[in-house]
Amino acid sequence: MENNNKHRLQSVRSLTDSTYVLEIERRGMEFEAGQHILLGEPINIHKREYSIYSGTKDENLEVLIKEVEDGLVSKQLKKLQQGDMLEIEGPLGFFSIDPEMIRQKRKFLFVASGTGIAPFHSMIRSIHDLDYQLLHGVRYTEEAYEKNTYNLERHVVCTSGDDKGDFNGRVTEYIKQNEFDKDTICYFCGNFNMIREAMSLLEKKGIPPAQLHAEVYF
Repeated sequence: MENNNKHRLQSVRSLTDSTYVLEIERRGMEFEAGQHILLGEPINIHKREYSIYSGTKDENLEVLIKEVEDGLVSKQLKKLQQGDMLEIEGPLGFFSIDPEMIRQKRKFLFVASGTGIAPFHSMIRSIHDLDYQLLHGVRYTEEAYEKNTYNLERHVVCTSGDDKGDFNGRVTEYIKQNEFDKDTICYFCGNFNMIREAMSLLEKKGIPPAQLHAEVYF
């Protein structure tokens, strides 16, 4: 019986020394922007969750991956060649935007650290005329992955390791120093500590907990 979970690798795109994008044959897979997949090699029992990086209308599926020291999956996937097979489970998860919120023309705040920007890249590619601000916390400016694919007026890169970003400091420091409309719908993805602090700061600024949605990368 054919394994319908197998998808062919189309390309590997390096963004930094440790971060890359896998472009994978989609084979008609439907997903909502913000969802993730469970990904690995068919011969390997180890699979990892990765947020979908591509838009819902894109021809192929993309995931943004950072190599993890002693990682059982991230280092192996980087070695794959065009034409190699991958095994996918999913799409999974409920980290997505309610279409009613879009119809109501609500404002959205996306807060990411590192590769936690992936689901927001998918949302922005998928949903036209989205009224959003994207805050991306990284150590160095080179980690502002594919920055030019965003509307630069809506995208703030917060760098803690150099002063070449849009804001010198952590993303949570940017939130402390700025004000946000209280009806803003907020989404967070990335490091747990960043998410916890960012959510707390925005609650103190008057944004109700029901408007705060998180996807945690431990």
